[in-house]
Amino acid sequence: MRGVRFLLEYAKAEEALRAWGVETTIVVFGSARARPPGVPTPLGENGWRWYEEARRFGALASREGGALLANGGHRQNVIATGGGPGIMEAANRGAAEAGAPSIGFNIMLPHEQEPNAFSTPELTFSFHYFGMRKMHLAMRARGLVVFPGGFGTLDELFELLTLHQTGKAPRLPVVLADRDYWTRVINFSALVEAGMIRIEDLDLFDFADTAEEMWTCLLHHGLETPGHQRP
Repeated sequence: MRGVRFLLEYAKAEEALRAWGVETTIVVFGSARARPPGVPTPLGENGWRWYEEARRFGALASREGGALLANGGHRQNVIATGGGPGIMEAANRGAAEAGAPSIGFNIMLPHEQEPNAFSTPELTFSFHYFGMRKMHLAMRARGLVVFPGGFGTLDELFELLTLHQTGKAPRLPVVLADRDYWTRVINFSALVEAGMIRIEDLDLFDFADTAEEMWTCLLHHGLETPGHQRP
């Protein structure tokens, strides 16, 4: 019966997204351990800073991207996250504060992954299979913003970069939030020097540090909005 469960996990989310007119999304990944300023977190002040930038980005992208029923009722660039706490909560929270719906593709885990309170209830889903969750995260995505995170964030980032590198999915703008973190964690240049990737593969992503820079970067790399179309 596993195939049936796969089908149901796909169909439930698909029908709800269509009912809400969600055509495209901006996906936000990042650590579940970030917290609002002043709330204890093992990430310290960086965790607070990342949370606030993700919150600001969620609001900015929702206002400017077309999530507020722009374009005749079809929602564009709706914030979509993994549905949990930390950076995911922050992006959903920013969207809610802008008055826009947002999506939470939650995954059932023993810890760290209770649904947050800010994704739209009708657009909050609970998945058993990582694969189906990842497919829903990717299939409507038109932009990707990746905040600092651990194994889960790295897994999601590299899976999508691989899809774009190999041409198995249409290329979309990918922004890594906080250049200092990402260049310390991953030596991208070493991958090129070792011949593991081509130097052109470094063009698959860019870096930004503030919510405004992230939004500008997405637009610069081809994100379409009701007021900003590809030439």
